[in-house]
Amino acid sequence: MTTERIVGIGAGAKELATEDMVLNIGPQHPSTHGVLRLRLRLDGERISDAEPIIGYMHRGAEKLFEVRDFRQIIVLANRHDWLSAFSSELGVVLAVERMLGMEVPPRAVWARTLLAELNRVLNHLMFLGSYPLEVGAITPIFYAFRERETLQRVMEEISGGRMHYMFNRVGGLKEDLPAGWTGRARHAVADVRARMSDIDDLIMGNEIFRARTRGVGVLTREQILQYGVSGPIARASGVDFDLRRDEPYLAYGDLEPRVVTRTEGDCLARFECLLDQVHASLDLADACLDRLVELPPGPINQRLPKVLKVPEGHTYAWTENPLGINGYYLVSRGEKTPWRMKLRSASFNNIQVLAELLPGNLVADMIAILGSMFFVVGDVDK
Repeated sequence: MTTERIVGIGAGAKELATEDMVLNIGPQHPSTHGVLRLRLRLDGERISDAEPIIGYMHRGAEKLFEVRDFRQIIVLANRHDWLSAFSSELGVVLAVERMLGMEVPPRAVWARTLLAELNRVLNHLMFLGSYPLEVGAITPIFYAFRERETLQRVMEEISGGRMHYMFNRVGGLKEDLPAGWTGRARHAVADVRARMSDIDDLIMGNEIFRARTRGVGVLTREQILQYGVSGPIARASGVDFDLRRDEPYLAYGDLEPRVVTRTEGDCLARFECLLDQVHASLDLADACLDRLVELPPGPINQRLPKVLKVPEGHTYAWTENPLGINGYYLVSRGEKTPWRMKLRSASFNNIQVLAELLPGNLVADMIAILGSMFFVVGDVDK
């Protein structure tokens, strides 16, 4: 007969050698990117069972979409993954534009692609700084935030926002690029690229960091495919798939983006994928800036009616967001509000695989594994 005891701090000190301990991590815990709860069953120091419990941040965004018009839903969509706001806006406007049969001006297409890649770098820099912090290294986050601020300045100049940009519009972008902005953006990209070696040397050359992450939390290719995990986590396990290359949207078909992969599938491989992706995205940003300079003057958006109604029907748009594949299933009944807008967020699948990934690992390795899964809880709960 198995005895179960739920243990708090200082409780259950007797007979633990013969009993399973059920330990709750969260829902408020400094190791999580949001409010997540993990229910762990421990056999000594080893995890025998893990259950991720979500829903503590649920805001009902999908239901709110149904009572907001097609302009207003953008502000809701960019908030579920607060580190990827611009990219999250894109999926909504792409779905609506597809339903309308609308062609976006070339200037808007290239500007969107540029801003999406800058947003990807901002997202990855946050995790490149916070992950070492979670395993005990405090210095890297200061370097990561230095680079983030360099890019944030140009993003804030163009949109007025630091996290929730609200710069996408159905038919293009809110307004044209400020005079001289492309030159300032180019300098920002060059500065970040030149200083990325500081982060690389600081973390990848640290033998303690490598010891804590190499061979820990290995995800197999089969597990990735079974759970629908995507993005840098999937590519770190050898799943060579990226929508920007394989089903291109925006201007990616003309850019031939470099897809970063690894085969080890451990915490270190996931971190390396994130680090290399920053360099790949900076290269894409430079290519977009080159093309924007060559483009003749022209509109940045399409003129829309005062009341925008989408024809009856349905469509599915998906994008390669910084954390993985985001999907947007839009159903319209010909009104000014969606009848249904279903979000497929990358973080949801990235969290569900923890139930299979954590068992068998030590409690001491749990934080290293959790931090390497690159999720935002708002993106899970929506």
